Amino acid sequence: MSKVSLALTSLPPEAQSALATLGEQLALARVRRNESQRQWAMRIGVSVPTLIRMERGDPSVSIGVYATALWLLGLSGALGELASPAKDLRALEAGVREATRVRAARKQRSLAAQLGKKKEAS
Repeated sequence: MSKVSLALTSLPPEAQSALATLGEQLALARVRRNESQRQWAMRIGVSVPTLIRMERGDPSVSIGVYATALWLLGLSGALGELASPAKDLRALEAGVREATRVRAARKQRSLAAQLGKKKEAS
């Protein structure tokens, strides 16, 4: 029996929900194309049970399987944009906080320097 990955057992609820939604949408796309599970599984290159797990949003299904299903739908281009630096709001916010902190520190040093010059002039 294989070991269950800690990454799978500690999957955040939001991530699990997103996978479930993705699986449902992939299943809907298959049905709208009038493809059976057997046909779709063959086109993706997986077994029917793996396809069923993917359509349920099972996180143990390889991302390659999800990517292939998206490719069959003509949607694989969006995968590369998922982790785009422009969409990484936490990193952008951290950058703004760091810039603000650096600016405040420079301002402090500048004020201290100006006060030092005033004291020397007196």
